[in-house]
Amino acid sequence: MEGFDEARLVEKLRLIEALFAGAGTEGERVAADHARQRIQDRLEAMADEDPPVEFKFTLGDMWSRRVFVALLRRYGLRPYRYKRQRYTTVMVKVSRGFVDETLWPQFQRFDDMLREYLSGVTDRVVSQVINEDLSEAAVVSEPQTLAVAREDQPLPRRETSAPRGQGAQGRTAGAGGAGSGKKKPGSRKKGRGRRKGKRRR
Repeated sequence: MEGFDEARLVEKLRLIEALFAGAGTEGERVAADHARQRIQDRLEAMADEDPPVEFKFTLGDMWSRRVFVALLRRYGLRPYRYKRQRYTTVMVKVSRGFVDETLWPQFQRFDDMLREYLSGVTDRVVSQVINEDLSEAAVVSEPQTLAVAREDQPLPRRETSAPRGQGAQGRTAGAGGAGSGKKKPGSRKKGRGRRKGKRRR
């Protein structure tokens, strides 16, 4: 991401939070320090009408997990996981409306922007130090003997959703953030927008 320095990245992330905090005027957008308190106040106000329930989030890698855990803690939420759950699994008790309207979409915006920034830095360093050619590897036809051998092998099993557990709602972000590469929001079971993974009851 040419010309996209760290200071600009921090400013953009703060403006995203201010947007989700409901900042209306330009002055409010600049006062990003107030955004966190606004969001926390909204979360607390939801508690009576929309009591917290347990959610299970499955993040694609350690980078997305770090962003998501930090976001939870920013708003006073306690991330955890049970023994024998995967490292990329994050559990939290939170209001469903807060997840749908603020937490998950804000995480997706943060994750997208940070990955774009890190990808740009990686490309610059690799091209300067290792090799200038950053194109993908060539796609060629398989040798006939290899193609025949592959037909005799069983297809690997791929887990398409998180294990179902009683009482936990679910969100899944695929490898490469909340999706692969330049991700788009995934699909949600109940049809309001798109999320990857299944919401559990």
